[in-house]
Amino acid sequence: MKSTLAILLVVATGAVTACSTGHVARLPTYKLEALRAEALRGLPPEETGTFRASDLVEVTTLDPTILLDVRYATRDNFLHWPVYSEARVFLQRPAAEAVVRAHKALQPQGYGLLLFDGYRPWYVTRIFWDAVPPEQRDFVANPDQGSKHNRGCAVDLTLYVLATGREVEMPSGYDDFSERAHPDYGGGTAAQREARDLLRRTMEAQGFTVDDIEWWHFDCRDWQQYRIENVAFKDVAARQR
Repeated sequence: MKSTLAILLVVATGAVTACSTGHVARLPTYKLEALRAEALRGLPPEETGTFRASDLVEVTTLDPTILLDVRYATRDNFLHWPVYSEARVFLQRPAAEAVVRAHKALQPQGYGLLLFDGYRPWYVTRIFWDAVPPEQRDFVANPDQGSKHNRGCAVDLTLYVLATGREVEMPSGYDDFSERAHPDYGGGTAAQREARDLLRRTMEAQGFTVDDIEWWHFDCRDWQQYRIENVAFKDVAARQR
């Protein structure tokens, strides 16, 4: 997700208004279900040109010591509603293999990678876009353009401590919509900044670039070579059998 200082809050009437604190956009479940139904009827934007064949792989099948915390499969996300039916992370194979290399590079320092999100079907991007009012859409991807997540070339992740499995503290939490999420934010503790910068250096060494407003979001350098996809997780998994 794209970050913003403006946050959404549903008031007692069910309307969505801007607020300066808290997380984002609690819409009634029936409205979110309607948005899902509409998004599933939609079609991704048409793209022209030559693209690589999709080769989405489940990252944990390459290295099961990589941990997952797929919050979009739970209510612990900015919509407070599960948009994924399964807690799985897929990436295009080169990106997945680069994540594994980064994970292995961290191990001598006592850390591993904890993944929040990877490939995201296009219809989910459409839900995110439709769930917020137009004046707040600067922090969600436009479905008319698609996102790097839709191409299987973006990953959201953090560090965990190998010895305990505990998530490492960063200057902000995941999907924090404030300046604390910026990769160059100067606040927080020295230890938090060091951990964030270690993650960035490690991912950049494997060819990823960090998002300019989200320390946890990294893009594969070859993302332009893959099409926007709209395939459900279960169907991606079926391709691999």
